Amino acid sequence: MLEKYRERAESVNFLNIYKARKAVYQSLKKTHLIHYPGLSQMTGAEIYIKHENHNPTGSFKIRGAVNFMASLSDEVREKGVIVATRGNHGLATAWAARNEGIFCNVVVPINNNPEINSVIKGLGAELMQHGKDFYETQVYCEELADEMGYYYIEQGNEPGVLNGLGTMGLEIFEDLPEVDTIIVPVGGGGGCASLIRVAQAINPGVNIIGVVAEKAPSLKLSLEKGELVTTEAAETFADGLAARSIFQIPYLIIKDTISEVVAVTEKELIQGVLLSLTQTHNLAEGAGASGIACALKIKEKLAGRKVVIIMTGANLDRFRREIFDLLGLVRVYTKPPGKKAELTAPYVLRRGQTVIDAARLVHKDFAEHLKFARLFRAGHAGSHSQPEGMMVERGHVVEDGDILELHL
Repeated sequence: MLEKYRERAESVNFLNIYKARKAVYQSLKKTHLIHYPGLSQMTGAEIYIKHENHNPTGSFKIRGAVNFMASLSDEVREKGVIVATRGNHGLATAWAARNEGIFCNVVVPINNNPEINSVIKGLGAELMQHGKDFYETQVYCEELADEMGYYYIEQGNEPGVLNGLGTMGLEIFEDLPEVDTIIVPVGGGGGCASLIRVAQAINPGVNIIGVVAEKAPSLKLSLEKGELVTTEAAETFADGLAARSIFQIPYLIIKDTISEVVAVTEKELIQGVLLSLTQTHNLAEGAGASGIACALKIKEKLAGRKVVIIMTGANLDRFRREIFDLLGLVRVYTKPPGKKAELTAPYVLRRGQTVIDAARLVHKDFAEHLKFARLFRAGHAGSHSQPEGMMVERGHVVEDGDILELHL
């Protein structure tokens, strides 16, 4: 079963990852690697977060989609592509396909989040719903591809996708050459496998730690049994970890090279989401916050190390509003004068806080020198109906989704 994937696994390598930079950086910017003293104090390690959640569609998967789309033949471009997804892969593929002018059909499970579905359709993709979970959706997607002639992008088994994902590993070693541990969430395994390829080429001594949900333990069980294991269910709220089986190519790369796999509980994942909010002011999805949960769980092993945690995504669709309401939090965005707002990296404040509190999060000098702000509502910043925004004072109470243009 795995033999047909071995040759393709070899094409996921450092040289092809390095080549992928060209396509990736034509559409995307390098993401930030930020040190967080609070998380460092909690774990006894020097903790850095790689903010893949700041990518245009809110996750690392857009790197793979952009690189893959750029390499498609004219024949495939003409016929179009099809993908199975619960969210991030579909968002990334739809975004990249629109950039390249390629027809994209996205298939999601029947119970998929309606907000995600709406965004995918808004990106111009054709949306279909089938199957009770990702595994059933994937099987249907393969059948539909054969019937209609679309190219089926089997995300974790596409070398072009994996090589694109690996560019985040290149950035980590460029920004922190002395890193000795990288913690990466694992669902289908593509991100983890690509990071391993980069680490093998640059510094094989770096520890790569994979994080899985206890309720989606395919990788952990596969490594224990020495063969690919498909579980009966993967019922974690962390959609990015909710895979019943790791893909074949990532399994071939990971199985003899990963340092450790850590399983985290649903409670630990929720704690990771909350710490992401309070310590980094980022709303990470369950998978994106799983690295923080893992670091706390194994902090004794990490003490004294330089640790990079991949925050893989920010699309926390389940429980997003419930968590914000429960915690009394609001999201506020900022934008430079005369430019559109990028609604990818909100500042998180407590309900009742003001413009000056938001300015203080941006930079302490902003709070000291702020004269006034212009307020825009999400979806209207820079629109004809609200071209200049509404002038508000420093003490104006902000609401969820507000966009502020700060004037010093």
